[in-house]
Amino acid sequence: MAWLRAWIFNLTFYIGSLFWSIALLWVLFLPEDKVRKTVHFFYYRYVNFIIRHIMGIKLEIKGLENLPKEGSYILASKHQSAYETLILPYLIPNIAIILKEELTKIPLWGLYPKKLGMIAIDRGSGTRAMRSIVKGALRTKGEDRPILIFPQGTRVPPGAQESYKSGVAKVYKDTELPIIPMALNAGLCWPKNGFIKKAGTITFEFLPMIPAGQKPQEMIKNLESTLEAHSNALLPAELQEKIAKDQVA
Repeated sequence: MAWLRAWIFNLTFYIGSLFWSIALLWVLFLPEDKVRKTVHFFYYRYVNFIIRHIMGIKLEIKGLENLPKEGSYILASKHQSAYETLILPYLIPNIAIILKEELTKIPLWGLYPKKLGMIAIDRGSGTRAMRSIVKGALRTKGEDRPILIFPQGTRVPPGAQESYKSGVAKVYKDTELPIIPMALNAGLCWPKNGFIKKAGTITFEFLPMIPAGQKPQEMIKNLESTLEAHSNALLPAELQEKIAKDQVA
């Protein structure tokens, strides 16, 4: 049943994404804010619908009171799957995601990230990539929009260890924006590079703000300890025990 559901969902997702990429080409000629509203209304609502009703994945949100209602801030999220990149623009329509440049080269679909005001970076270019991240983040701050960054820079399976990159510290320092950490357990239902996805409930937990102005090294330490602890707490007990044993070893 899980295999059949995954097949139906993936076909619906990819065919639907192609359909909306063609059907919404006209919005690329509109101002950026209208592009975001239109793509949110049609595409992201569609994706949220099929995830819930075909894949059987529901979303539980905790700590919504910690999320600012307006203004610019940095949302620093754990990254375990494609799920969060599809759902967060649905929850926060004006968010600017820091994403890899390769996504902008996907035929048709790749036309949209730039028009949506996303921040595309070439991860292999070192200093140039860092400059482009900061430039995009400062532009987004000037537009009073939130910025989504994945501090580990890549998808990491639940409970696995991966270092936090310097990009989040650089953005934090140069934009002088506060950080909202976001823990999650999406990888339990939607594995990294996994074709077979599982029905279930994914939790997003928005955590208390890390204010602007801390030393970047201190912020990274606080962010990592907070995100790892809260994300691990969202995992099943047996996986939490395994993580604890690995840390002791």
